[in-house]
Amino acid sequence: MAENDVVIGLEIHCQLTKLRTKLFCGCSSDYRDKEPNSNVCEVCLGHPGSLPKPNRKAVEFAVMAGLALNSTISEKTSFYRKNYFYVDMSKNFQISMYETAGMKTICEGGHMEINVGPRAKTIKITRIQLEEDPARLVHIGPIDLSPYTLVDYNRAGMALLEIVTEPDMSSPREARLFLQKLRSIMEHIGAYDGGLEGAMRCDANISIRGSDRVEIKNISSFKEVEKALNFEISRQRNVIQKGGRITRETRHWDEIRKVTISLREKEEEHDYRYFPEPDIAPLILKQEFVERIRRQMPELPDARAERFIKDYAIPKYDAQVLTADKRLADFYEESVRMYGDAKTVSNWLMGDVLGELHSKGLELDEAKITPSTFVNMLKMIKGNEISGKIGKIILPELLTSGKSALQIVDERGMRKVSDRAVLGGIAEEVFNENVKAVGDAMHDDNAVHYLIGQLMKKTNGKGDPKIVNEVVWERVRKLRGGTAAQRTPD
Repeated sequence: MAENDVVIGLEIHCQLTKLRTKLFCGCSSDYRDKEPNSNVCEVCLGHPGSLPKPNRKAVEFAVMAGLALNSTISEKTSFYRKNYFYVDMSKNFQISMYETAGMKTICEGGHMEINVGPRAKTIKITRIQLEEDPARLVHIGPIDLSPYTLVDYNRAGMALLEIVTEPDMSSPREARLFLQKLRSIMEHIGAYDGGLEGAMRCDANISIRGSDRVEIKNISSFKEVEKALNFEISRQRNVIQKGGRITRETRHWDEIRKVTISLREKEEEHDYRYFPEPDIAPLILKQEFVERIRRQMPELPDARAERFIKDYAIPKYDAQVLTADKRLADFYEESVRMYGDAKTVSNWLMGDVLGELHSKGLELDEAKITPSTFVNMLKMIKGNEISGKIGKIILPELLTSGKSALQIVDERGMRKVSDRAVLGGIAEEVFNENVKAVGDAMHDDNAVHYLIGQLMKKTNGKGDPKIVNEVVWERVRKLRGGTAAQRTPD
């Protein structure tokens, strides 16, 4: 089966973490690390007689997201009760939006373009809607082996923006690229902090073309989405190849065991018995309201990438990578402001910094490096205080320690050796220890390069490359006796 036999659609739940309060009550949106079940009230617990009131700023963020994703903003929208009996909803229904005859969700349609290698691909948006987050379930060990489940309602009632795509993705990588760009857009409009645990969760619907689809619930990160989808593709293909049938069901991704686990048969829409929320009047979004928000829209990732290309003269690929994460784009711009050489900054960030972060499993905001400490390292390299090689060696500690490059270099004794007399003495040792290579160097430039490498090795990479090169070639020229075999140092 080919990769294009895979059909993937996503339902993304993005917490509007930049709000001060929950979606329908005055409880704080800062619920993380609070004592369990302490950040609650009658409204978010659904006590009889309590009245929910929509958060106006949440509606504005939803409209901004719709504009950023090229959606149509509905003139009239309404909240509904989605009825189900789960322990994560104490009132046994979730207040959400629902599309019925004459009533739409807050944003309809839309699209986003992602770059898959050298080509662009458009992913269509089905709808965007506001809803409240359920409580957080805490399992003891794997979900299928847990002897009991704990419930923390602190999260219940948090404002969620649900973004539903068409099944336009054909690989786990495309799904990850879509989520990364969506995160950048939501960060750029100021609605969400992607560094917070659980702030963006994803339900992935996946099928092998011609078979029923399976939903994988509540995947918590881009990396895990890609892993879960890759596993599920293999599982479904194995079932089909053995003559089995894919069952329409909901599965859970176990991040520890790296497998999906069957939870239940997939519910149909009618199972939720939607009906209008009687305590909240329909929302009427006048054109003036939408246009005011349109005028307030900040610079979005695609526009920012175009500006980077124009203002900093960097390639399109660099600009797209740098703007895929708002914090990385902000870090880049601040670094360029302080250092000036836009391409050098881009090369270091895209290659060495992102590579080290990836190897350590860190996000940029989790690292202790700042634009200031990063630029100071670049300035030390530019000023010949350390070599680029030393910069790469100290970078891991720069990311995790919070120390300056100067402090790390001094602690490790890694300052560049630029004293010509010192390097001359080391060169003499190298020549004495490598008699054959010295003899070969009389007629073979490759042997000269070998001697240069040996000198750098003796300095533990701290020798100034330019001076090391000059010192070795000076000695070789003397030994060659000024004959035609001599040449200018590289």
